[in-house]
Formats: sequence, C-alpha cells, structure tokens
Amino acid sequence: MEDDIAALVEALEDAGHAVVLTGAGVSTASGIPSFRGDDGVWGRQFSPRDFELARFESDPAGFWRDRLRLREAMIPEDVAPNPAHEALAALEADGVLDAVVTQNTDGLHRAAGSERVIELHGSGERVVCRDCGAGFDAAPVRDRAANGEVPPRCADCGGVLKPAVVLFGEELPDDAFREARRLARESDAFLAIGSSLVVEPAASLPAEAAQSGQLAIVNRNETPHASRADVVVRGDVTDVLPRVVERLRAE
Repeated sequence: MEDDIAALVEALEDAGHAVVLTGAGVSTASGIPSFRGDDGVWGRQFSPRDFELARFESDPAGFWRDRLRLREAMIPEDVAPNPAHEALAALEADGVLDAVVTQNTDGLHRAAGSERVIELHGSGERVVCRDCGAGFDAAPVRDRAANGEVPPRCADCGGVLKPAVVLFGEELPDDAFREARRLARESDAFLAIGSSLVVEPAASLPAEAAQSGQLAIVNRNETPHASRADVVVRGDVTDVLPRVVERLRAE
C-alpha cells in the first residue's frame, strides 16, 4: 500500500485541478451506516419505498415519522467529522483540492471545514418548503416534528416542509450534477473515495474524468472502474487520507 499512497501523492502533486468524489465509506467511520450492503439500512430496518417522493406527497405525516426514525437509527447524537473528512478539508485549504463532490447528505464535509462542496443528493441539514421554496435549518424543524407537528409547515406560507435530500423517484439537482460533470471533465486528478461506484448517475463521473486526467480510487473493497484507474489504494480512508496530507506537506 505504501507504493500506492506514493503514487496518489504524486498524482496530486502533478495535478493543476484535483477533485474528489466521496461516498458512504467516508462517513461510516463517524458511526453512520451505509444504506446498501450487508450492514446497510435498507432491508434491515427500513424500506426505500417509505422514502419515495410519491410517499412524501401522499402521506407527508407518515413520511416525517419514518424520517425521524431513520435519522435516529443512522445518525449518532455525537456525530462528528472523522480524519478522512478533516484530511480532505486540509487538502482544500492547502490548495491541493478544487472541490469535494459528495453522494452523502450528512453535512460532515462542511462541518470539517471543506468550503466547496457539491452535494449531489442534497443535504439532510436543510429543509425546503414545497410551496414557496423557502429553505430552513433542519434541526429545529426536526424538533418540531418530534414534538408532534407532522408534517412540519413553512413559517412563511404554511406549506409542507421537505428534507432537502433527493428522495427515491426524484431527480438529482440539475445544477449540482452539471457542476460535478464539469469538474470531472476538467480535473487532472479525480479521486473516488469511499464510494461503491455503482449508484448512477454519480458512478459515471470517474469514467468522464478518466478520459482527460488521472483517476484514483481509494476504498477498502473492489469497485467498478478499478481497471481503468491509474491509482488504486485498497485501505481505510481514515488512514490513507491523513497520510497523503502528511506526505504532501512534508515535500
């Protein structure tokens, strides 16, 4: 693995523009389980059908009750960024990374200090009114829902509030995915970190990036696109990424 980390450091040193795509594997070290896989939330406690856009529209009260249960099961009370989040924020602060593109909705990249974060699936830390489009912090709205206001309603117009995440049956935000594709195409180094690379359309980004720059994959497990990657590091992201920061700063 040492040679692979050295190759990753070299790719970042040579890159004029470097971009990261992160998946659930970056957040699991913070105690947040993944949705898929043997230990995933889907199929073990919850069904994706309960979190479809159609279900929200037809039964917003029931949706919100299940949403609170889902968050309680997934997000520890003391959740915080882990060394992988902190390392990516450090790479951006050092001018190595241009942006973080993430499939995660937990807000931990921003909490760690990353500033340019493209959230492909939205943010669980925000809610939006379905009628007037007003946005609000999610925490106080969740408190209102937990205290019996289901569904919670907009303080401006009385419309039903929806978590600002992409539900099943809902399209990704056009502007976010368009920006992610542009960053992938223009990157000299594109790092796919902690992502299974099977969920579309985010899984298409490494292929786009590989057409014009170097592709690196950091993951514990085998992933698609490994055969076309220039660098593959099989390891724990909370170990690999801090070591990358340390080596770059030492040079």
